[in-house]
Amino acid sequence: MNMLTYITWNVDPEIFSIGPISVRWYGLLFALGFVIGQRILSKIYVAEGRSEGDVDIITMYMIIGTVVGARLGHTLFYAPDYYLSNPIEILKIWEGGLASHGATIGILLALWLFSRKYKFDYMWVLDRIVIVVALGGALIRLGNLMNSEIFGHPTDLPWGFIFVRSSEFSQVPRHPTQLYEAITVFGLFVLLYWLWAKYKAALPRGLLFGIFVTVLFTSRFLIEFLKENQEDFENELVLNMGQFLSIPLIIAGLIVLFFVWRNPKPAAPGGRTGTSASV
Repeated sequence: MNMLTYITWNVDPEIFSIGPISVRWYGLLFALGFVIGQRILSKIYVAEGRSEGDVDIITMYMIIGTVVGARLGHTLFYAPDYYLSNPIEILKIWEGGLASHGATIGILLALWLFSRKYKFDYMWVLDRIVIVVALGGALIRLGNLMNSEIFGHPTDLPWGFIFVRSSEFSQVPRHPTQLYEAITVFGLFVLLYWLWAKYKAALPRGLLFGIFVTVLFTSRFLIEFLKENQEDFENELVLNMGQFLSIPLIIAGLIVLFFVWRNPKPAAPGGRTGTSASV
């Protein structure tokens, strides 16, 4: 094997440390998703007659829904026996273990609570939030790359990555599945933002959300065929856990798109429902 034909990846996941405190690429990229996303969402909300105060509140709901959902998703989907036997370990988020499918469920629930409390059309909220969620998802996958984790099977393709810091597989070129997902989701972000910028309030209710869920989890389902399984129990399954969890979300996205096709009507201006309300 000619090692020079492949990409040697030996990035330190830690940017710097001060005493016991360390700043890591993953954490920085995770946070940037919320910071940049908040600015984009503010532009969207103001353009459609909402206030930036709405965005401040929804961002808090998003952070809580994402972190709690992602952590609980990992504990319940990938290692329930361990975490149910050691519940205090669930709180140790800094040790790693976040699941994107759990984050999706957490976000959907958090935004439903937000919409109900502040009198927003739930689907209007989802249609706008998925734009920034797509961007955040791309940044998180770049964080996985910086951590040299969640990579793919061996490959002889010239863009295969040799993940030097993964001791178990350090000499074998592998599919950089983190980059595959990051590029796919960033492309989805560009598409969703372009559709919003072109049509804004005229967008059929549910269109952006349906596109996001269908494309995101279809691509996730397909890329999983190139990935190493995250847990040993997945080796005994026909599909891995990520694929099983993606299937109902793909179906949900297709159902939403079907109803959009059958009845393409925009939401109320500014996403208002019931009485007009601005946070």
